[in-house]
Amino acid sequence: MTGSRFDRRAVLRGLAALGGGSWLGGARAQPAKAAWPTKPIRLIVPFNAGGATDIIARSVGEALSQRLGQPVVVDNRGGAAGILGTDAVAKAAPDGTTLLLSLSTSMLINQFLYTKLPYDPQKDLTLITQIAAAPVTLVVHPSVPASNMKELLAYVKANRGKVSYGSWGVGSYAHLGGAYMSKTQDADMAHVAYKGEAPMIQDLIGGQLQLCFSSAQNTKPFIDSGRLKAIGVTGLQRMDILPQVPTIHEQGVTDDAYAVFGWVAMGGPANLPKDVMDVLQGHLREIARDPKLLERIRGAGFMPVMNTPEAFQANYRRDMPVWKALVDAAGARLD
Repeated sequence: MTGSRFDRRAVLRGLAALGGGSWLGGARAQPAKAAWPTKPIRLIVPFNAGGATDIIARSVGEALSQRLGQPVVVDNRGGAAGILGTDAVAKAAPDGTTLLLSLSTSMLINQFLYTKLPYDPQKDLTLITQIAAAPVTLVVHPSVPASNMKELLAYVKANRGKVSYGSWGVGSYAHLGGAYMSKTQDADMAHVAYKGEAPMIQDLIGGQLQLCFSSAQNTKPFIDSGRLKAIGVTGLQRMDILPQVPTIHEQGVTDDAYAVFGWVAMGGPANLPKDVMDVLQGHLREIARDPKLLERIRGAGFMPVMNTPEAFQANYRRDMPVWKALVDAAGARLD
């Protein structure tokens, strides 16, 4: 498998590209006044309000609104692992007035997870930009006698059938990553799915679970206080908000399943007009330089990316076989 490689050099290259005019259509730094948009834009977030994705959507929406001279209304349409909101965008008119800000869950992973989807993400969506890479932490209850990834793998293998791990839902990275660990170590770990990360973390602190993958935004306070023990982070680069926690990869466990991770991205219906893409990309290139937005992204435990459509498409194609293999390893196909 070939994993997602958002290392520091790749991110810097992506940011550099924003200043070099390499975006699709040759977008200019200061786009010429165009007919689009002539009315408010809906930015659909296919998850409930209040989460990190919603925070980023509102930040990007506010910045776009100031530049476009039209309101950008964030429309939260949670439900069905992001399917409902993403489908609404896929079926919207391709005129640039309905856009999507979502996770890799609804834009990539669900096509392998569900036997039936009302949309085809490869045919029904336009990929605009990956806004942020979203690695996660791997944490354990302090009672688990492991301080690094190799010790944890040895522990779950030696305690076959006795270890439980949590996730924020079937098909999430927390589920698929845990299932991969269980399968490769023949650990027969029990998966416990929760409706969100908060209750999962509380049960981990309480000792009902032994380990889980979770966002740094949710685990950092408990790592800092010693109520949870950090084993590592996914991806190839340490997180800015947890610089002391090594990646799993740098600990010598180089499986692509631990190098790949999710992302936050912007998309739209298929066949968005070139003039809309040109104007939108030009503004996004300027927004990518906003230090306040970059700080909000980092504060949520993410890594700013803001890449070109071409780079997004290349990363998408590269990630596809990794996520498919993770879903297959978990045996997680859903109706």
